[in-house]
Amino acid sequence: MEILSQLWSLLGLLTVLQNVLPSQLLSLLHSSYETITDFLSPHSYFEIPEFNGYCGVDLNDLYRHVHLYLNSVSHSAASGCRRLTLSRSKSSNRISCTVAPNQTVHDKFEGHCLSWTHHVETVQDSLEEKRSFTLRLPKRQRQTLLSAYLSHVTSRAEEFERVSRERRLFTNNGNGSFESGWVSVPFRHPSTFDTLALEPELKKQIKNDLTTFAKGREFYHRVGRPWKRGYLLYGPPGSGKSSLIAAMANFLCYDVYDLELTKVSDNSELRSLLIQTTNRSIIVIEDIDCTVDLTADRMTKKTTMVKSKTMRGKTTSSSDFSKDESGRVTLSGLLNFTDGLWSCCGEERIIVFTTNHRDNVDPALVRCGRMDVHVNLGACGMHAFRDLVRNYLGLESHALFDAVESCIRSGGSLTPAQIGEMLLRNRGDADVAMREVVSAMQTRMLTVAAAGSGGGGQWEQTDNDETLGGRSPESVLMRGSPENWDSLSGKKRKESLTNGDKKPKFLGRLKSLTKSESGRRVLTPEKSKSCNFPLF
Repeated sequence: MEILSQLWSLLGLLTVLQNVLPSQLLSLLHSSYETITDFLSPHSYFEIPEFNGYCGVDLNDLYRHVHLYLNSVSHSAASGCRRLTLSRSKSSNRISCTVAPNQTVHDKFEGHCLSWTHHVETVQDSLEEKRSFTLRLPKRQRQTLLSAYLSHVTSRAEEFERVSRERRLFTNNGNGSFESGWVSVPFRHPSTFDTLALEPELKKQIKNDLTTFAKGREFYHRVGRPWKRGYLLYGPPGSGKSSLIAAMANFLCYDVYDLELTKVSDNSELRSLLIQTTNRSIIVIEDIDCTVDLTADRMTKKTTMVKSKTMRGKTTSSSDFSKDESGRVTLSGLLNFTDGLWSCCGEERIIVFTTNHRDNVDPALVRCGRMDVHVNLGACGMHAFRDLVRNYLGLESHALFDAVESCIRSGGSLTPAQIGEMLLRNRGDADVAMREVVSAMQTRMLTVAAAGSGGGGQWEQTDNDETLGGRSPESVLMRGSPENWDSLSGKKRKESLTNGDKKPKFLGRLKSLTKSESGRRVLTPEKSKSCNFPLF
């Protein structure tokens, strides 16, 4: 009791001194006490306020990174913190876990113990709050530890923000020259690489290429190239081009910009739309060969200019030709969009073109540097078919798998969309679903045989659908260059059929799929394992 009475006496004395002594002296005593404490303490303290300066307007970006970092590590460090604040937004199912006011979270970095304290103070005579984080670390290692640790915090926070943020699907609204030419909705497409009906080796190649691209900041800066990558997805309708785009966006956690060229008035608006796209996004132009007239014959334009020059004179023809080019998107404008100076206004972007007929796309659009990776999405192979059955029916095996494999080898393969529709329609009875698939494949085989012998049918094969009726339906991925395209053009294919080669043998078809006209090798999922040269 005597000790308690002495403590109360001391507190009373301190209260009297605080009221008697001038404020300047009290401030000096307080700073002296903090100096002595810092000198004797084995730790150093660094304060990170929420705003820069004293005006409270400029948000401190480091404070935001610390907040995200503690959100990412708070689950593992929850045992060391007594109070955590949990929250969840309407647009996300993820629970956000943050440090409660005036609580401390401990962390470890390179074998050292560090701690973060979240300070929240109420401003006098105001409803506003002053927030800050205080970092405590060993004093002896602060020179070498501080910079490395803050870099670690920033990189971890950016990764957490990329994964946890809500992704958006954008489309242009026809007002690209104004402040915002895009409108968006939440992107919640369920497609992933696990649900895609693709050959396993092709999935692995695409995922490795995307991962390498996402981690290539230093590489692209070092070699002096814009941090972007182009994909050309081609194949028959229903082969999974849109699903692959959604899987790429979910894999990388990128936003998707679906660019509708028919709503773009001219090249200036196209550049404006490009500037408004954000980093870490996928820009998609579907059906590039039939959205607008981009692949018109250049010789036709040249002939038109020559005729107008002879009829009206050189000056008049130039002005008339420029008027024809203005007011619409041209091939030159789209080339500058994908690989010009304006394409460097952002980083970490993927540009995707899709088409059903690859031969109709202008070669300038898909050369190396614009479309770096070409993915041929053909009909279903056996591995992809097993994935579809597993996803739709929940089966790992079935008695009709051998019959399906025989049909695929004999040229009766179907697209993933066709098989998926039959499985979805009969998902309540697996036997009925499998019998319907086998029946459709057998019908396909008969139709292909009839077409090869001069007949016709409702499943008649087109020039650009070589994989749908061939004996090797697996998809192909190769480095982008029109010179490396592995199949013959439609014209040469028709000539070969006219010369009597209507029923090529299996080895001849396999050779045409694995070698280009110039003798270069084209990587297929079966050959990629034994390939001794880099894919990308």
